[in-house]
Amino acid sequence: MMERCKDPGDETALSRNRSGSPTQHQARAGAPQPRAQELTVTDSGRAVLLERLQQLLGYQFRHPATLDLALTHSSVAYEEQAEHHPRDDNEQLEFLGDAVLGLVVSEHLFRIYPEFSEGSWTRLRSQFVSRPHLAQVAQSVGLGEFLRLGKGEERSGGRKKSAILANAVEAVIAAVYLDGGLEPAARLVRTLLLDETLEAAVAAARVGEVGDYKSMLQEHFQAHGLGQPSYQVTSETGPDHRKSFVVAVKFLGQSSSEETERILASATGTRKKDAEQEAARLALLQLRTAAASTPESTPPEKPASAKIDAGKMK
Repeated sequence: MMERCKDPGDETALSRNRSGSPTQHQARAGAPQPRAQELTVTDSGRAVLLERLQQLLGYQFRHPATLDLALTHSSVAYEEQAEHHPRDDNEQLEFLGDAVLGLVVSEHLFRIYPEFSEGSWTRLRSQFVSRPHLAQVAQSVGLGEFLRLGKGEERSGGRKKSAILANAVEAVIAAVYLDGGLEPAARLVRTLLLDETLEAAVAAARVGEVGDYKSMLQEHFQAHGLGQPSYQVTSETGPDHRKSFVVAVKFLGQSSSEETERILASATGTRKKDAEQEAARLALLQLRTAAASTPESTPPEKPASAKIDAGKMK
């Protein structure tokens, strides 16, 4: 087995030649500054709270208002302002943070585990950028305590909602990136999202627990003369940067002496490929369960289904 790559500067390669933060580059180019940096944190109690969070994150903001914006849920802007501007809440930062997170995790896996295939990297990355994992990270640092929520969201328990917490993690990553550049953002991602769980996930991948279920399902079909499975996106919802896809895995089954297309399993995910993998996993589980109970049985009539976030594989 290949040893892990020992490159002391591996995780920051993409930021080595970037002498300043994105906002510094914007200023030099005459680009408009982020709205958060036109503001200041005037509430002393809020300033103390943000200072405590910065200590937890291990990063000191030059512009704490950027962090404050990253923690501001859209419910605040809609309740407090007659006219809502897209940069009055953390949704745009969430979009940017998702991209930064994907880049950092991808580069880290690429450099530290060169023995893995693209498929293994993809499945590992999907675990660390998944909504459940981000929500767990938020809970581990008590991020809910620092959120700014509207009164309605506060009453409904928004500080503990997984979706709000996961979005806030991405927004905070983006805030660090805008304030200090890629290197501190990458350091934050590695510390909070990778350090404690990466080795366990990699160990699981090495023994095949993170599998290519589509290939395994195809091999099962071929071995049992079932033809070829096919995958179809049956629906999609949500905004462009946070789509949710329902994918069904189908096959041609025999019914009343006629071949008909049947759905074996379906799954929902925020990436098509991950939804396909989860649908394939469920289909494979269905087939193996049926085979164990009745060796000569045909694929079950009732399709399996599941809802997952990107890459939440078992």
